[in-house]
Amino acid sequence: MRSVANENVTIKDVAKRAGVSPSTVSRVIADHPRISPDTKEKVRSIMAELGYYPNAIARSLVNQTSNSIGLIRSRLTEENFANPFFPAVIQGISSVAHKHRLSLVLSTSKTFEQEDEECLTLLRQRRVDGVILLASHRDDQLIPRLSQDGFPFVLIGRYEGSEEINWVNNDNIADAKQAVAYLLEKGHRQVACLDGDPRYVVSSDRLLGYREAFLARGLQVPEGLVENSEFSVQGGYGATQRLLDRRASFSAIFAVDDLVAIGAMRALQERGVKVGRDVAVVGFNDTILGSCVQPALTSVNVPIYELGQIAVQILTSQIYGSGVYPQHEMLPASLVIRDSA
Repeated sequence: MRSVANENVTIKDVAKRAGVSPSTVSRVIADHPRISPDTKEKVRSIMAELGYYPNAIARSLVNQTSNSIGLIRSRLTEENFANPFFPAVIQGISSVAHKHRLSLVLSTSKTFEQEDEECLTLLRQRRVDGVILLASHRDDQLIPRLSQDGFPFVLIGRYEGSEEINWVNNDNIADAKQAVAYLLEKGHRQVACLDGDPRYVVSSDRLLGYREAFLARGLQVPEGLVENSEFSVQGGYGATQRLLDRRASFSAIFAVDDLVAIGAMRALQERGVKVGRDVAVVGFNDTILGSCVQPALTSVNVPIYELGQIAVQILTSQIYGSGVYPQHEMLPASLVIRDSA
């Protein structure tokens, strides 16, 4: 027989009865895709038996919380919204936030300093209960301030500092290394790299993976074949034009984002270069656009939607004080082979 909602029952009580961790209970509540159906059924049965309902907790905190979470970072201008990565990760965030009846507050700024102040203002004024940072940049000043003030937050990405923070990520170094290793195994030695904005950790990680692929095989990293680019089609187009204009010798391109790769393909095709035959091109993120271009783009598949889902699961666990911290999730990626390489 099911009991009525009991606000004295905590998530830790459910976890103890089920023989699982509090974070597992939180993941069951969020319908986490990596929790087995048997575990979900067991935990949900005990929740019903004990009268534990997450929404009851939310109602009991209504006078102290906003029932909103903030999305911060990565300079979400119109240009960034054109990148399919962001709609996909936000969809993942929304899917779990909806289960917790949480609203999303999107903060957009043109500079890192503005982003930092906007984020802190949202939290200090209790307009949001916690924030999801959509990227980290080098010499990041916001993350230490959030940690020092004890605000709930989770980072999608990697932080070049203390590991005592919540984060969810894919291994950009290893995943980039795998992509470039594929090109090396196909006999390419002059592989150009179209890197992103060097201020972002994700850019430096993928560039490091590119270099490690050569070193792991005892090969010299080619000189003069790295070009920085914005994470956009135009950025990849311009970076490739610069390589071609200075007559750089390369038989393959590794681009740190699909939009960058698509821009590279356009620049090559305008010069009469056959992508996939004359020059191989590999992208990153495996967004929907990669399978729509001709030739279809070989790319590193990152579970973008799941990154967003898990970010909210970790954040809500922190907000309700139900988890063990810090929480880290490293999601696997894989190389999807198509016609461009």
